[in-house]
Amino acid sequence: MSRLAVVTGANKGIGFAIVKRLCKEFQGDVLLTARDQERGEKAYQEIQQQGCSNIRFHALDVSDTSSIDQLKTFIETKYGGLDVLVNNAGIMFGRSSNASFAEQARETVKVNFTGTLNVSQSLLPLLRPHARVVNVGSQLGKLKNLSLDLQAKFSSDDLTVEDLVSIMNQFVSAAETGSHTSSGWPNSAYGVSKVGMMALTRIQSRELAKSGKEDILVNLCCPGWVQSDMGGAKAHLSVDEGADTPVFLALLPPGSPCGQFFFKREVIQW
Repeated sequence: MSRLAVVTGANKGIGFAIVKRLCKEFQGDVLLTARDQERGEKAYQEIQQQGCSNIRFHALDVSDTSSIDQLKTFIETKYGGLDVLVNNAGIMFGRSSNASFAEQARETVKVNFTGTLNVSQSLLPLLRPHARVVNVGSQLGKLKNLSLDLQAKFSSDDLTVEDLVSIMNQFVSAAETGSHTSSGWPNSAYGVSKVGMMALTRIQSRELAKSGKEDILVNLCCPGWVQSDMGGAKAHLSVDEGADTPVFLALLPPGSPCGQFFFKREVIQW
């Protein structure tokens, strides 16, 4: 069966650019996934028309467990395993949003953290030896933005997935009561969701190391401030520049770092 790379949230922006690069540099099929079927198929056709014969498409809503299950079944049936997973899907409320902070917290954590967690828990068992997992994060998700108590909880080497889910739920609850800042959380639901993603990356790294599968690496990266619907027109980087580090991590050679935070292809402090 062919090797397979899967990119979530890939019908536009950084995800779309990642798929284009992987179609040229990854030796195998590249599965573009998107929540919106019509937009996903349009993106797939655009890349295919550029001469990329290894592009594939499958719908995926990371906030819908039945959608995740359908993707898992497709991969198992068609490919028998997975070689690259890029968890790129995510949302961010703009400054002009009329949504309350409580709503922003609920929806952002639901998609960016819980959605990625559910995709990972479903697909990581399909990883073949030498697979690569890339979680797309942000420097807004650095530990320094939290209270010292929260920093210690998130960075604990004993943190489990269950513990992490509980902490993320505590943030949402605090946001709903308006007590999040007094509890040590920042006024950025997006930032908190990405703190959760780095903590999850560290847990995944430890768990995969115990799995017995050879040379599986999982890392998180900040693509930078990118000109996209999320980053806006004033951002410093093009989507192609933003895709560089995620693709770099997707193609890491054996013996490379694992469980780390990358920016511009370099390990940085979380």
